[in-house]
Amino acid sequence: MRAIWKGAVSFGLVSVPVKLYAATESHDVSFRQVHAKDGGRIKYQRVCSIDGEEVPYSDIAKGYETEDGEMVILDEDDLAELPSTSSREIAVEKFVPSDQIDPLLFEKSYYLEPEKSGAKPYALLRQALLDADRMAVVTVALRNRTTIAVLRVRDDVIVLQTMMWPDEVRTPDFSVETGEVKDAEVKMATMLVETLAGDFDPADFEDDYAGAVESLVKAKIEGGEVKRTPTSTKSSGEVVDLLAALQRSVDAAKTARGEAPRASDLEDADDAAEAEESDEKPAAKKSSAKKAPAKKTAAKKSSSSTAKKAPAKKSAAKKSTTKKTAAKKAS
Repeated sequence: MRAIWKGAVSFGLVSVPVKLYAATESHDVSFRQVHAKDGGRIKYQRVCSIDGEEVPYSDIAKGYETEDGEMVILDEDDLAELPSTSSREIAVEKFVPSDQIDPLLFEKSYYLEPEKSGAKPYALLRQALLDADRMAVVTVALRNRTTIAVLRVRDDVIVLQTMMWPDEVRTPDFSVETGEVKDAEVKMATMLVETLAGDFDPADFEDDYAGAVESLVKAKIEGGEVKRTPTSTKSSGEVVDLLAALQRSVDAAKTARGEAPRASDLEDADDAAEAEESDEKPAAKKSSAKKAPAKKTAAKKSSSSTAKKAPAKKSAAKKSTTKKTAAKKAS
């Protein structure tokens, strides 16, 4: 790797000379716009929208468009007056608990390598971050602009992650409305989470799209046939009970792991569902009109989850027929 920045981390009276390396690289697939007839690259000209003439680079300036659509042109002297810094210091402002920083704020990641003279204070800072289970909030100047970032430890290396400014994070302009959620459904959903629980390993995932594009291009070059990737199974559109859908999800997950589904899981959920229904019967007539839309909404949501779990083994589906019937009666 090639260092893109050199400076020093300073916390208190301690200074750690470091080098900065880009920690990530994009492997996203990119296409060129070409002429379909002969494969020639499509070029774009810098044309003025007012006079329609092509503009050379020497005549191009920076412009700031106002809310009214007016254009304010800024020259080199104007840009020189803007606040900028070429400081080579990563200044630690404070050490904060790791769980206080929303990952939504993170932007780009960099590795910090210590210079030979900074190996010991680097190790000191690294160990202090690990022992305190905290991140260091810092300010740093990259590309002549000051930004906020955090320092954290990853595999014995200190990582600097730049962050977005608070006003750059958008607030959702919608509200989430949910229907009535029963205790039995929550219990089954929790059971599903526990069944699918595990440790995250990035090696378990791969970019299928990039691989498919490479295969397609290779087939084109070799003059062979292009094979389509298998499509996901579509939903039959059947409306099912949410509790039954969660039970099937638990059973499918256990079957995939080689575990036998336990009948007690559904029985416990059924008992809870029957208890809830017996408590609701006296007021059923009064609340039936209000509760109907919520049940339909829940049913629609469960149908989509059923589609995702459809590819379960047929043998497991046959074994759980009795369980499905019991779940439908309970609903």
